[in-house]
Parts: sequence; C-alpha cells; structure tokens
Amino acid sequence: MATDPEQARARLSSFGKVGKSSGEIGSADEEPLIANGIRPSPENYSVSAAILPFLFPALGGLLYGYDIGSTSCATISIESPTLSGISWYGLSSVEIGLITSGSLYGALIGSILAFNIADILGRRRELILAALLYLVGALVTALAPDFIIMVVGRFVFGIGIGLAMHAAPMYIAETAPTPMRGQLISLKEFFIVLGMVGGYGIGSLLVDLVAGWRYMYGASTPLAVIMGIGMWWLPASPRWLLLCAMKRKGDMQDLRESAISCLCRLRGQSIGDSAPTEVDEILTELSYVGEDKEVSLREVFHGKCLKALIIGAGLVLFQQITGQPSVLYYAASILQSAGFSAASDATRVSILLGLFKLIMTGLAVLVVERLGRRPLLLGGVSGIVISLFLLGSYYLFLDDVPAVAVVALLLYVGCYQLSFGPIGWLMISEVFPLRLRGRGLSVAVLVNFGANALVTFAFSPLKDLLGAGILFYAFGVIAVLSLAFIFFIVPETKGLTLEEIEAKCL
Repeated sequence: MATDPEQARARLSSFGKVGKSSGEIGSADEEPLIANGIRPSPENYSVSAAILPFLFPALGGLLYGYDIGSTSCATISIESPTLSGISWYGLSSVEIGLITSGSLYGALIGSILAFNIADILGRRRELILAALLYLVGALVTALAPDFIIMVVGRFVFGIGIGLAMHAAPMYIAETAPTPMRGQLISLKEFFIVLGMVGGYGIGSLLVDLVAGWRYMYGASTPLAVIMGIGMWWLPASPRWLLLCAMKRKGDMQDLRESAISCLCRLRGQSIGDSAPTEVDEILTELSYVGEDKEVSLREVFHGKCLKALIIGAGLVLFQQITGQPSVLYYAASILQSAGFSAASDATRVSILLGLFKLIMTGLAVLVVERLGRRPLLLGGVSGIVISLFLLGSYYLFLDDVPAVAVVALLLYVGCYQLSFGPIGWLMISEVFPLRLRGRGLSVAVLVNFGANALVTFAFSPLKDLLGAGILFYAFGVIAVLSLAFIFFIVPETKGLTLEEIEAKCL
C-alpha cells in the first residue's frame, strides 16, 4: 500500500476528474490546497438541507438529556409506598444509586465498545444501533417486573448513550457545511439541555401518578423510534466512505461515486455540479496528510492523534472536574437561602435552571462561528473561575450575604453553557484525524463519562472531609489550570475544514 502523499495522490489519480479545480487529483506533481495555503473551493449548500442530517443524530443528545431530567423525578416516584405501584419500593441508597447511575455505567461500556466498532460500522449505522439500544433500554426499564431487570434496562439505555454521544458529533462534523459546523455541533448541546428540561417537566407532571416512573421512562420510546428511522433514511458520511476508499475497503471508484451521491443528498440542490469537485478535493487533502495508512492501536497515542487526544480529552476532563455536578447539587439550597419560594421544590428549581442553561446555550450557538472557539472558552472559563471562588467565599465567610451565592450560581451555569458545555463536544468532534477519529473520540467520550462518574462518586466524601467552601476553592484552582490549558494548548478551528484542522493545527 502507498504510504506517502505522492504515492497516494498517484494512486488516487485513477479516479479521474469532473471539471478542473485547484484540488485536482490528476497529477502527482500538484500540491494539495492546504500545502499551498490556499483555501478549498467554497462549499455550495442549502441551509434547509442541512437540518435533517443534524436533527436525527441530535435526537441522541436529546434522549441523553431526557434521561438525566426524568431520572431525578423517577427516583422520587419509585420510592413512594403509595405511588410507586410496586411491592419492591423499599430500595436502599445503593440500589437508588444504581438506578440513577446505571445509564452512566452503561455509557462507559458504550464508549469502550465504540473504540472497536466505530470505524467498522460507520457513523450512520452506529447511530442506528444507538437508537435501537435506546428503545430496548427504555422499554425494559418501563416494563421492569423487579429491581434487577430495571437496572439491566438502565444499563442497556446507557450503552445507547455512549454510542450516540460518540457517533453523533462525528456524523454532524463530517456532514455539516464548514460555515455551519460549529453552530450545528453546539446546537447538539442545546438539545441535551432541552432534553433535561423536557425530562424535568414531564417528570413533574407524572410524579403524582401511580407507577408514574414507568411512564417517564416509556415516554422516550417514540423519540428513539424517530431517531432510528431518521438515521436509516439519512446517507452515510461521505468522509467515512472516502476513508474506506483510501484504505481499499471496497471498490475505490464505487466508494467515490457513493460519496458524491451522499454529498448531493446532504447538501441539497444548491450543490449543483460541484459535488465531484468537493469529493476530489477532500481526497487530495486526505492523501496529503496520510489518511491512507492503516490504523494501529499504538498510533492512537502517538503523533497527531496524541496531540488531538490531549486537546479533546483535556477539554472534556476539565469540563467535569471543574465541579459542574457539584455546583448544581447546591442549587436548591442556594436559592432557598436567598428566599426563593420555588427552592423548596427541587423539580421547579431544576426546570428554572434548565431554562437558563437553554438560553445561554442558544447564545453560544449564535456566536460560536462569529467569535470562535477559543474566545468563548477563555471568556467562559474565566467566569467559571470567578464564580467558584465566590461560592467558596460564600460558604466560608459570606454566608450572611446569600445574593453572592445566587450571583455565583447563575454566573457559573451561564459561563459553563457558553464554554465547556457546547465547545467541549465541538472540539472533540473536530480535532481528530479522520482515520483515527472513531477511536480517538471514543477515548475522549470515555474520559468524559469516567470523570463524571468519579466527580459524582467523590463529591460527598470530599465535602465531608474538606467542607463546601474549601472544595469550591479547589474546583476554582482546577479551573485556573484549565484556563492555562486552553490558552497554551487549544487551537482555534473556526472556519477551517476538517482536513485543514488536521494539517494546520496538529
């Protein structure tokens, strides 16, 4: 197999060309566009045609958020002697913990599975499998006759979460037009928050019904069906097809024609006759950066992928260990201390905070392609640092000034949704080289869910050991470190194609 750019371009010249462009693969002497510092041809696309290739994968994020919101209400229902509708309602704290975190542990397993199957299945089929697991997990949980079966259902649903949160950012990143990529991937975070708000809202409506928890979990099944049917209808990622062509996994000419056909479906009529040119430009750039080489497990932790792994896994690690679950844990008590009557109702507090998160995430979606990734990360994390030190000071020195805690809480939530929330998922979907994207992103997603589980598990013991004030100061110090990490390590990817990111930023 050809292993250097010149040999790869010579081999790919057999594809032939439709029309003439600066990214033509017809000559081994031509330098790719990125090597000459020339931008690829402008992408022709229809905004309306880009909606469905975003929407159906984003339903995976919506279902993930719904699971978080509905479970907080479902545990209240299932513990009620009068409203649970079961004889095994007397669950221990460990058993309630398994119900609450069962999907998280399943997501960890899903992330590990994705490492091995992502590039075999492709992004589209991985999302179809995720939708199937969502459906089976929701039905098993909702119809569970006993505790064990319920936990199995939660675990299966969680595997679906792991696969969906791995494949959805990849599919959206690889199919979205470059000028819209940042907005669409950030909008997936919006869908996660929207799902959380929906879960809180539906849960609050059903929590007073007998066996309401069954309806809460069953309510996610229609969305899982829609997601599965939608992903079945959508085309495969053209870049994944071209990766298969580069690796000679099938007839190269057929795969190129399939990629052109898929790109036409994804872009709509606006693409006109430029699809072959765009596909050949992508092929040229992929051959230049060496995407035709076979992937080894060792390579995931070396070279360009190691740098991408440091950027992506670092961001999602700091996303979790700067205390986001811990801050929200104190939300009800902070608002109650400030005299808000709704603070006595945890569900209403969750809905109010969820709506605020929704607004701030929407703001991030609107400005991410104008301001860029780095400004949002640096500005948002700076706000997080301030908010964490304010919260620490409130619990140590300023407990008679509850307004400080309320301002700090809202500042934290708002800044998180402007920075780590959407931009973390955006960056991990952009920075990995194509042939390593499936495995690299699975490691980043595993780090995300693993850190989430660790922070959730360690929070209560650390709070008892250090006290809330010192703990929030510690989170503040970690946030300062994350600010330095972003400033020195994280590149700006605004306006760059995925191939340009690999060539220029790694």
